[in-house]
Amino acid sequence: MSFFISDAIAAAAPAAPQPGIEGILFPLGILLFFYLLFLRPQSKRAKEQKEMLASLIKGAEVVTNGGVLGKVADLDENFVRLEVSDGVFIQVQRHAIANMMPKGTYKVLNKKPKVS
Repeated sequence: MSFFISDAIAAAAPAAPQPGIEGILFPLGILLFFYLLFLRPQSKRAKEQKEMLASLIKGAEVVTNGGVLGKVADLDENFVRLEVSDGVFIQVQRHAIANMMPKGTYKVLNKKPKVS
């Protein structure tokens, strides 16, 4: 015997309806939305970055994550040696390369202005 709910009311209460396919469509829709909005673009960018790093060659002009523009002088599987000015080299990790620049960018930016 319950003090809060009388036995007659508890026995007469109808059973709660069981969710069918409608109950699972909303959570699946939310999962699909998050996949399309967040996970797919992120994996696409990671794949493009990996392909770009694999295609690095000597002489390519690149920008690092820190914003340093340079020309690839030497590379191995972990590090890249960049020429940032005439005779000035820095060594960065391969995954620190952010973008490849169009050919000639490095040359144009390092051209010294003529003094008259």
